[in-house]
Amino acid sequence: MFRLDYRVTTSCCDEDGKLKLYSALQMMQDCSEMWIDTEPTVANYFKRENMAQLLASRQVEIIRVPSYKEELHVETSVWEMKSMFGFRNTFIYDANNQPCYRTWSQGAFVDKATGRLAKVADEVIASMNLEARREMNYMERRIVLPQEAVITEHEPIPVLRNDIDYNHHMNNANYVRIAMELLPKDFPVKNLRVEFKIAAKMGEELTPQTIETKEAFYVLLLINGHISTVIEFTK
Repeated sequence: MFRLDYRVTTSCCDEDGKLKLYSALQMMQDCSEMWIDTEPTVANYFKRENMAQLLASRQVEIIRVPSYKEELHVETSVWEMKSMFGFRNTFIYDANNQPCYRTWSQGAFVDKATGRLAKVADEVIASMNLEARREMNYMERRIVLPQEAVITEHEPIPVLRNDIDYNHHMNNANYVRIAMELLPKDFPVKNLRVEFKIAAKMGEELTPQTIETKEAFYVLLLINGHISTVIEFTK
């Protein structure tokens, strides 16, 4: 398990002084990325083999949204590792050690030169310190869209230089940031699922499509007609 301590600062808050979901996702991602320093065998292997772990999916349960100046800490741990995929929990806790966000995610291991899936050696997997899967309401990784849904298409959104991270594609939290601009303002998000399919690169355009039902709001982000990311917000 790896832990990072945080405080809800001005730049992390929305107009009501509450932690933005986008900012919470950045906290989760930072903690998950820095976790690898606790596993030097894995870190050295990924560096030597020119590999990276890219997010394939994430589910977030929102228990309580923290407020300005609250002290938080983020904990992340891996509960399963296969040759091409890893599975982890990342929880955000308040000062009383009560969970505010419970998440699980699947990462895919890729060759950075080709962008294709790559296998991790068995001995590296065996060196991992795996921990028990944490308690939460686990949903399917794949998002099934409602049948016969009315789809609304929106104006394309360019991928800008500031959207790109050190893996040279759009940072995963930015897909949700874009999607939330399309979300009805009075929609109380209690659960989030994101399924990543194609990574967006600088200079490309994401064309959003939205579907609204009684309990959920879906955002599809397309690149040249192909689905890049599917995002599901539920009440």
